[in-house]
Amino acid sequence: MNAIFWVQAKDETMMISEKYRSLSRLQLLDKAGELGINFEKYSSSCSQCTVAALKEILGFEDIIVKVATSSCGGQAGLSTGACGGVIGATIVLDYYLGRPANMVSATEPVPDCLADLSRAMDAARSFCDKFVREYGSILCPQVQTKIYGRSFNLQDPADWEAFMAAGAHSDPTKCMSVVGNAARWALETLLERLPQPLQDL
Repeated sequence: MNAIFWVQAKDETMMISEKYRSLSRLQLLDKAGELGINFEKYSSSCSQCTVAALKEILGFEDIIVKVATSSCGGQAGLSTGACGGVIGATIVLDYYLGRPANMVSATEPVPDCLADLSRAMDAARSFCDKFVREYGSILCPQVQTKIYGRSFNLQDPADWEAFMAAGAHSDPTKCMSVVGNAARWALETLLERLPQPLQDL
């Protein structure tokens, strides 16, 4: 099987980093998952580590990793919002499939701007559907309950200690696996949504 080399999105070219160009589609998805687990293990921040895993494979700009820094732990560690893996993944999905800045106006309607918004939201919903099938929700407390049997208030020192003791960043079946799945499903969503890939001959 030939490897995926690059695919053309509407506004961005998604290129596979050179060291991964020999991998098949399934191998790329497995690698995204593995990278997500490892980034979360050593660096923390489910949002940023999801983006970092995808950057390793797709080679987009470092700034995209930076902007995903604090959207972790149910948004800034507040344990109430969306899982950071969901946020990080949708940042990358929007990078490739999102509505361009020139399609947003504060002064007049822009033709086709709602179609571009719809396209981006459809991709994000497709990703979120995968997340909900696995965890029952995209919200951090519900994801925690699914994998730990309870949720944690990450702002409470005792709960934080319990969260870490439960394997948050030491057990690959806990938050690390959520980041791995987020990276894998984001890449899968991109490959499903972008035009048919050209092959590296």
